Amino acid sequence: MIFKIVNLKTLLFSLGMALACVTSLLAQNVPSPKDVYGFRVGDDYQLADYAQIEDYLTKLDNASNRIKKIEIGETVLGRKMYLLFISTEENLAQLDKWKDISTKLARVQISDDEAAKLSLEGKAIVWLDGGMHSTELAHGQMTSELAYTLATSETAEMQKVRENVITLLMPVMNPDGLDIVVDWYRKNRDTPYETSRPPILYHYYMGHDNNRDWFMNTMPETYNVTRILYNEWYPQIVYNHHQSSPSWTKISIPPYADPVNPKIHPAVTAGVSEVGSAMSKRFSLENMPGAIADNFYTMFWNGGGRTVPYYHNMIGILTETGHTSPTPRFYDPEKLPKTVAGGTPTDGTDIMYPDPWKGGESHFRDAVDYMLTATWAVLDLATDRKSNYLYNIYKMGASAIEKAKTEGPFAYVIGKEQWDSFEAVNLVNVLLRGGIEIEKATKDFTIGDTKYEKGSYVIYGGQAFRPYLLDLMEKQNYPTRFQYPGGPPDTPYDLAGWTLPLQMGVEVAKIAEPFDASTEKVAGLVDYYEGSLNRNGSYGYALSVNSNASVAATNKILKAGGTAFKAMTEFKAGKVSFPAGSFVVTGDKALMESLANEYGLEFTGLMAKPEVQLKPLHSPKVGLYKSWVANMDEGWTRFVMDEYTFDTDTLHDADIKTVDLSKYDAIILPSQEAKSILHGHTPLEMPEKFTGGIGLDGSLALSNYVKNGGTLLAFDAASDFVIEQFGLPLKDAVEGVDSKDFFIPGSLIKTGIDTTNPLAFGMKDTVSVSFNKSRAFIIDKQSKEGEGGKEDIKDAPKPEVEVIATYAEKNLLMSGWAMGENKYIAKKPAMVKVKYGKGSVILYAFRPQFRAQPRGTYKLIFNAIYEGASE
Repeated sequence: MIFKIVNLKTLLFSLGMALACVTSLLAQNVPSPKDVYGFRVGDDYQLADYAQIEDYLTKLDNASNRIKKIEIGETVLGRKMYLLFISTEENLAQLDKWKDISTKLARVQISDDEAAKLSLEGKAIVWLDGGMHSTELAHGQMTSELAYTLATSETAEMQKVRENVITLLMPVMNPDGLDIVVDWYRKNRDTPYETSRPPILYHYYMGHDNNRDWFMNTMPETYNVTRILYNEWYPQIVYNHHQSSPSWTKISIPPYADPVNPKIHPAVTAGVSEVGSAMSKRFSLENMPGAIADNFYTMFWNGGGRTVPYYHNMIGILTETGHTSPTPRFYDPEKLPKTVAGGTPTDGTDIMYPDPWKGGESHFRDAVDYMLTATWAVLDLATDRKSNYLYNIYKMGASAIEKAKTEGPFAYVIGKEQWDSFEAVNLVNVLLRGGIEIEKATKDFTIGDTKYEKGSYVIYGGQAFRPYLLDLMEKQNYPTRFQYPGGPPDTPYDLAGWTLPLQMGVEVAKIAEPFDASTEKVAGLVDYYEGSLNRNGSYGYALSVNSNASVAATNKILKAGGTAFKAMTEFKAGKVSFPAGSFVVTGDKALMESLANEYGLEFTGLMAKPEVQLKPLHSPKVGLYKSWVANMDEGWTRFVMDEYTFDTDTLHDADIKTVDLSKYDAIILPSQEAKSILHGHTPLEMPEKFTGGIGLDGSLALSNYVKNGGTLLAFDAASDFVIEQFGLPLKDAVEGVDSKDFFIPGSLIKTGIDTTNPLAFGMKDTVSVSFNKSRAFIIDKQSKEGEGGKEDIKDAPKPEVEVIATYAEKNLLMSGWAMGENKYIAKKPAMVKVKYGKGSVILYAFRPQFRAQPRGTYKLIFNAIYEGASE
């Protein structure tokens, strides 16, 4: 019997060795990145473009049974986006099971006992990504090696990771941008511009803001990922790779800086620090110095790839790794600074930087190695604490549900009756995309004295992602913080306030006490409310100006050969009242029926011409200035123009000087510093084609365009350029004011609107505007000559200034953080129209289209364009 047991053990050992040999042989048949690219990932001067990466991912998927590659959607420019699942072959065969467990735990769909059981049974779900910010070149390359190593390595650690973790790897988050930057690097290699950045946005619309779109989800790239994270797989850890770390460091890791948003569950904050500790320990043990923590990045702002997970009870991780370029660099150890990152000592005495990097040669491969090491630390921790992470996400979700009972609210209600029901439905879909559970009323219901119609939306507070719901719906109260006692304010990471109902102009009722309503759960994104063509329209159809969607519909009707008019005063069609600025359109009835269904619009038929002044419109032609200094505000403006179907041309610096500008009904200058518009890049920064700005001759061309009847719009910082160059009688009220006295770092500010002015038709009389270190105007009677075209500008009639929008007199801060607002901007103009020759200059002290979020101020743009397009 003993002999048989020994033989059995020998047999099992032999089988194990044989299996290991077979596995090793299989691994040898799995291509490495070098086999496909022809170079090792991270080699000096070498980059793979997206076609090469796609080719490698396909070959890797075909060769390894430990990888499953799926397509999750397309980019703005039509490239495919891929997601890799990496685990054991057995785990990959049961993906639906692991997803189901993760869903039940994250959504709190089970009892505590069942959750404890499933936490033992399930697999940790970890999301990893690279390539979001394309000028940060290493992580979009590194993920190929990460996938290969994780799938083929036979170390005990990697075997354990594959057994216990389902790794969701997004190799390249921004394929369009990767190709833009790789192509630029290849073209400029071995030139003085080898390490420069492209003069265009590396995401077609957003550029670097592709990490600022994570609650609005305006772009397919963000929504494709959001769908996986918050509606399908619910990973317990979400890890974004970024670059770059502070100078003279190798990688920035958690824990992060203060403050933390109190809506985030404290276990998330502790979990983030736990991951940072695991990274720091691993770097130390592997003799990889230069890992610094507590550096700039905070846990307050919602809206980023690693911050939105916090509000879904997930551990969001951002690392910033040094050396973004394939070009090597040398740091002279003799020049090591005494401190880095704003004051952290480099002598090893700081607990957040215990193992400083002392300089020397720095290579692209170093960045790859640091990213891989940080990733292995995360996966090893997830492996060891698999059941803990699974159960914790359940516990945090359950805690959120319980908090709603004691702290409220019971629910939010978005009634069907809205100033703009189009944007109300857009808000519902923003929340649904982010994983919020929403009900739709199947019957009318009453809360107190308020009646809500069937079709209204009810969002109960008792749900697992309550922190996310509250943070988007409620006012932000950012804490007052200074860099040091008596010093300047400590600038928040990104924004201080972003409350969506305020930005989108949607009325939301916050209900404290329980109520009864007949509802059904919303499954998937919702359609706009049913639109229609009401009554016979023998004279045409009326569209309310209150809806942003009316603009898109009117533009489509005009492009199809229809006609459109703007009513200059209020009028009635039967019993329906239409506010001043509403549209009267004629055209193909089938097209209008289609638009009514697409946008949920009510086209009200007119039997006769309304007894009001109707201003004819033609299809607007817009010129949008695009500097060679890549400008995200230009990208966002272009997105809004495209979304609302305006015919828009891009105008570069040379175009401003040479093109016949008179063909444009309006020209828009997105927010950009005046010096940047005027001078652009220097020859030391860019190849000659991309240097220089508008210059004095371009300024003169714009001046003549307006004098001859054109309409020029300038957003925020660009208003400085127009005031200076045109000699307008305006000043910026906060120019030169010390930040200790006045500071609004991305907040929502109450603003009054003169709704009798045609530029404000369709607006509410009070809105929130997005104030991001923005401006306020002072009307200055002492106008000065502009630098551009002095003689012509001097001959222009005295400018007349109309005020369209004014910052409120008191209670200016609606969400975020503000200091000195009452003294410096209260009651001051926020938007003005200046008559200039035969045309008009319209200046916005803020950005009315900031990141496509403040839908409540869009009409201030649309009306200005239509004024230019009126006949």
